[in-house]
Amino acid sequence: MEMHEAGGVEETVQAVVDFALHALHCDYAGVALRTADGRPEVPAVTDPVVAEIYNFQLAGAEGALVQCMRDRSIIRVPDTVQELRWPEWSAKVRELGVHSVLDVPLWAGGGTVGVLGLYSKQTNAFGADEEAIAYILARHAAVAVATARREENLSVAVDARKLVGQAMGILMERYNLTGDEAFQVLRRYSQDTNTKLREVAQQLVDNRRLPRT
Repeated sequence: MEMHEAGGVEETVQAVVDFALHALHCDYAGVALRTADGRPEVPAVTDPVVAEIYNFQLAGAEGALVQCMRDRSIIRVPDTVQELRWPEWSAKVRELGVHSVLDVPLWAGGGTVGVLGLYSKQTNAFGADEEAIAYILARHAAVAVATARREENLSVAVDARKLVGQAMGILMERYNLTGDEAFQVLRRYSQDTNTKLREVAQQLVDNRRLPRT
């Protein structure tokens, strides 16, 4: 699938929603991801309507997305007019012209990484067949997103090590320090200024001086 070949997380989830839009013949699609602190973010939607629905729930309102992410369960809403579980959410999506919804958790081995949301202007747009297809798509998407995240985190870690190494080199040359001594200087400044080690190193590389303590 194209999503497995996408570059980073944003490219991956965009491939997911684009594929969902065509495979399930829905009007709108979107992905919300769980971040490290547990709060959702919305990196990809096919229409501003989805972003508005998501942001409405992220602001604190209950709804299908929140329930799906919390319970790791598929939520199917055949008709938003008759949906009584989340009255404010139902009114909001109807206002935006959405009459049926299918939210599927993106679940990988480590837990729920997000939710794939499918939206239609028609009632009863999603039946058992659509739910089965969406489930398979969501499993592929969850693996692709988890892989993209690991690769991005690895890339950030490698970049940080390179940056710290450059900063250590500056200190070693300027003050005739050993590698261990240069690293201890960076770590002390990081602790004394309550600044991440990477940021201390970045400032030293950029300005040729350490933060003030």
